[in-house]
Amino acid sequence: MNKAVFDWIDAHQDELVQDLCDFIKIDSVKGAYEQGKPFGEGPFNALHFGMDLAEKYGFEIKNYDNYVATADYDNALPHTLDILAHTDVVPAGEGWTVTEPFKPVVKDGKIYGRGSSDDKGPLMAAMYAMRALKESGVELKKGIRLIMGADEESGSADIEQYYQEEQEAEMTFSPDAEFPIINIEKGMFRGAITKTVAESTALPRLVSLEAGVALNAVPQKAVIRLEGFDMNLAEAPMDEIAKELGVKCIQTGVDEITIEGVSAHASTPESGKNAGLAALYLINKLPLAACEQLTYIKKATEIFPWGETDGEHFGIKMCDEESHDLTCTLDLYHVTPTEMSFQFDSRVPVMGTKENCEDQARAVAEKAGFTLETAGMIPPHVVSGDSTLVKTLLGAYEDVTGLKGECLAIGGGTYVHELKNGVAFGAILPGIDTHMHGADEFMGVDNLVTAAKVYAKAIYELCK
Repeated sequence: MNKAVFDWIDAHQDELVQDLCDFIKIDSVKGAYEQGKPFGEGPFNALHFGMDLAEKYGFEIKNYDNYVATADYDNALPHTLDILAHTDVVPAGEGWTVTEPFKPVVKDGKIYGRGSSDDKGPLMAAMYAMRALKESGVELKKGIRLIMGADEESGSADIEQYYQEEQEAEMTFSPDAEFPIINIEKGMFRGAITKTVAESTALPRLVSLEAGVALNAVPQKAVIRLEGFDMNLAEAPMDEIAKELGVKCIQTGVDEITIEGVSAHASTPESGKNAGLAALYLINKLPLAACEQLTYIKKATEIFPWGETDGEHFGIKMCDEESHDLTCTLDLYHVTPTEMSFQFDSRVPVMGTKENCEDQARAVAEKAGFTLETAGMIPPHVVSGDSTLVKTLLGAYEDVTGLKGECLAIGGGTYVHELKNGVAFGAILPGIDTHMHGADEFMGVDNLVTAAKVYAKAIYELCK
């Protein structure tokens, strides 16, 4: 590939940044279904923005019922490489300080706004890589297709629909993660331990515990409601839990206590402070009337003790050289006087099986008197590090960045999890926290340009 391609990308940096800013302005959080707009108004508008831009830049586009849009480099070439990105974003959230989520600004070499790094910025880097090759007159012998989805953040119904109509390409990469390359995604084991208990009317008692908003996130907040309880007796236990576990315990009502922890993605639970689990520990310390409900709350903390994120007491601790430690976190909590449900999310190494994971967890849960409810395991995704795809992508990354390329394994799942020969490849450079999914999300301009060059080099090497 000649130097002209990289020179083209440098010369079009400002245009790339402007296109990304225009893209970010579209609030593409999933909305209510409308006729012809399966994921709502925002994702529809963002998908059409990407489609219109691709058509403007000379690519052949196709709309798959507003679930997915594609941009082909040249339909006359054999379909060989797919680049799988998405136009939807997670909700805006709170705590933004640099700008509002959908009012992008460029400041100190960074583009701020929701979706800047996940995944609108990486999508634009891939589109500009294709454009740079095309407008620089580079001859390719294999076809490239940019696939733009509209529902990655909320279940990937978009791409499921697409693959009902189209075949997987020979090779696929998704610019929806980090460099160097992710060729292993752990399996997933999710479920709940549940228990129905005899209601006790003895006072004081626990009326309810609710915590968690998503199964894939460590809960940041938990709310305990009590009945017939002298809240003065809660002060010392609240102080103890706050000190011991590093959370906040606040009386938020006459009979209500709120625990505030630190949220984290379920694939990295060690970086959070689980408010729901802290609430269980606090309940154990409160002078409540003895009952079956409290007995099983204590048993839940024995299966999921504070600070343990490897599933040891759940019977599923394991580790392998390829994908490292299993992670396990309790993320959704629902307790009433008659029932309780604790939902867990576990990311399982390549060595995980039904026998050493699901069956072990069931045995532990049932021995403690709980029922285990699960749909079973989602298997891990592995593409060999010795494959042509992985070696070529790592070579392009090393050539452009001068950094060491290596394969990574993650606990999260990406767009390519169900594909035979798909990997996550960039676009975030190592060591950079872009606040993805959080407040003040950004994409560095230099990072954006570098990613475009890496993708151009990778496309060329795979399709020349």
